[in-house]
Amino acid sequence: MLAVAILAAGKGTRMRSTLPKVLHKLNGKSILSRVLDTCFELNPDKVFIVVGHKNDVIQKSFENYKFANKINFVLQDPQIGTGHAIQVLSKELKTFKGKLLVLNGDVPLIESKTLKGLIKFHDKKQADASIITTTLENPFGYGRVFLKNDQIDKIIEEKDCNNDQRTNKVINSGIYCFNYKNLKNTLTKLTNNNSQKEYYITDAIFLLNKSVSYKIINSDEIKGINNRIQLSECEEIIQKKLTKMHMLNGVTFINPSSTTISEDCEIGTDVVVECNTHIRGKTKIENNCIIGPNTFIESSFIKENSIISNSSIYNSEIMENVRIGPYSHIRPESKISKNCKIGNFVETKNSYLSESVKVNHLSYVGDSSVGKFTNIGAGTITANFDGLKKHKSIIGENCLIGSNSVLIAPIKIGDSVTTGAGSILNKKVENNSLAISRVKQVNIKNWKKSNL
Repeated sequence: MLAVAILAAGKGTRMRSTLPKVLHKLNGKSILSRVLDTCFELNPDKVFIVVGHKNDVIQKSFENYKFANKINFVLQDPQIGTGHAIQVLSKELKTFKGKLLVLNGDVPLIESKTLKGLIKFHDKKQADASIITTTLENPFGYGRVFLKNDQIDKIIEEKDCNNDQRTNKVINSGIYCFNYKNLKNTLTKLTNNNSQKEYYITDAIFLLNKSVSYKIINSDEIKGINNRIQLSECEEIIQKKLTKMHMLNGVTFINPSSTTISEDCEIGTDVVVECNTHIRGKTKIENNCIIGPNTFIESSFIKENSIISNSSIYNSEIMENVRIGPYSHIRPESKISKNCKIGNFVETKNSYLSESVKVNHLSYVGDSSVGKFTNIGAGTITANFDGLKKHKSIIGENCLIGSNSVLIAPIKIGDSVTTGAGSILNKKVENNSLAISRVKQVNIKNWKKSNL
């Protein structure tokens, strides 16, 4: 059997935040949820999260997590070290006799294949404790691991090292696999005889017969997060990994370091991603698109041969061969059909634009349906809100909507309708009509301002 304990009780004071450290986001997911996602790839029998600081906030944040019913929260109060955390946890494992995998809630980049390797190594060595280690050129802040005859002799925390011990570059990741039955017998023997007056789980190493090191090469996996600098460093690691993967699959990034993408997005071949472009959520971009520069896309579908420039798109569907931008805002539930053109300073929301519609500049199309081959003139507004409710505008095919038209919803404009520029319309317009609504122009000759 395999039980997993994720340690997430610390205050995280160096984050300088009212939000618990493990709930800070990394590429759209909380630090702790990333550790949990990796954990559940191991198919564990039991999963525990040891919480302390703002435990209610942490627990609430996982109410809708996909494996919420499999998570057990354990309160550590006070928080006096990793050894104390396992002592508290031991009350939940009274009859447990399998392996205990201990993870840190602030080490989010660890991969499941690495943890599977650790567990397999632990079983092969028939060890009491197996610890992931690596070598760092600058090991500052990490506990040092000292080996003797291929086994771990001792682990000393950074704060308790003397100057000679600090030169050791083999570090402890804080990730352990224990034979829990043997570990259990040592927990009551832990002491807090150190500079922090805390109970360290590493002290159990001295009390167990066989503790071994599972050394990994990629130190990025065990990078911990204690402050926002380290948070940004982990974000950079994720982004480099993602852009490399997409480039090898046929995507061009003009300037990868200026671009961010989500792990859930899909990008086809021969797509060009320009500078300062950010792709979030479950976005799918098909082949031969040009995205950016200065573009934000969230949870949207972009079909092939489309060009999106200097624009924002949220929860919408963009069909093939569409041109959007610059400076367009495509709000949620918009569907833009093939061969459409959405130009500069245009906003759409909850609207369906049929094929070959043009909305070239300075217009708002909200809660609307627009027929194919219709041209929406500059400055057109669908006035969809009456102060209480939203209403729908229906515009037919082959229409010419004049510049600065205001369509007051609910309204239906038939097919092949032309509206005069500057018209304000609030009544149904039949097919093949010209609709004009203007005040008659009056010119007063020889008019002068009165002197005030």
